[in-house]
Amino acid sequence: MVFRCDVVLHAEPGTGYREEALGKLVKRSRTGLVCRFWLMAFFLCLPIAAAAQARLAEGFSRLPQGALVTLMPLDIELYSISAGGVVEPQAEWTAKAHANLWEAFLTRQSALEVNFKPLPDDADEVIQRLNRLHGAVGLAISGFDLPTKEGRLDWSLGDEAIAIRNQTGADYALFSYVRDSYASSERAAMMVLGALLGVGLQGGMQVGYASLVELSTGRIVWFNRLLRARGDLRELDKARESADALLAKFPE
Repeated sequence: MVFRCDVVLHAEPGTGYREEALGKLVKRSRTGLVCRFWLMAFFLCLPIAAAAQARLAEGFSRLPQGALVTLMPLDIELYSISAGGVVEPQAEWTAKAHANLWEAFLTRQSALEVNFKPLPDDADEVIQRLNRLHGAVGLAISGFDLPTKEGRLDWSLGDEAIAIRNQTGADYALFSYVRDSYASSERAAMMVLGALLGVGLQGGMQVGYASLVELSTGRIVWFNRLLRARGDLRELDKARESADALLAKFPE
């Protein structure tokens, strides 16, 4: 049984992160994974009132006819939440979620009338670095709306994005980042007890974002974020629904 708060949100502009910040934002230790999950959930919740739709960069409205979009490696982590609120990474769930969401994206391309081109299986260091950078930049876009941006989606992953274009021949790249958590039965019981006592306890959440990057410039031209209390990437049918939510208002 999973208890969550139910709201779907989309992108808000802010200011960019340089790659030098990745060491602090993208730790690979178990503690880093847990802290990063709650940090992302916190920042995504900040501008709830203002977030209403997916965002497009200035001068971009839709993909050019015949444009080729490469599908970047999925950045996904799934967690369980213990009775005491401890977030535990679940490798088996994560592996299943990878397979399900990947299939969901490939199935979705026909409905979007978009040509998705997966990367080679052996992603090189540049691709991995760009994927990590997207995770940090997406968090910044989701959590901040600085006056210098004046409401614009004005972000970039830098010139290294050209390497993906050279490797694949694609015009754009689709990045995705999802963190999904599920309350254990013990946690659910604690939440019911807390509600009876007037104490609110956090349940599971599905949070993440997807970005379309112009590979000739590295510019993020479309961004959509997700924050809600439903969805389950461990099941293929529900993963398809999550893919639909991530790709809502995709500029095909």
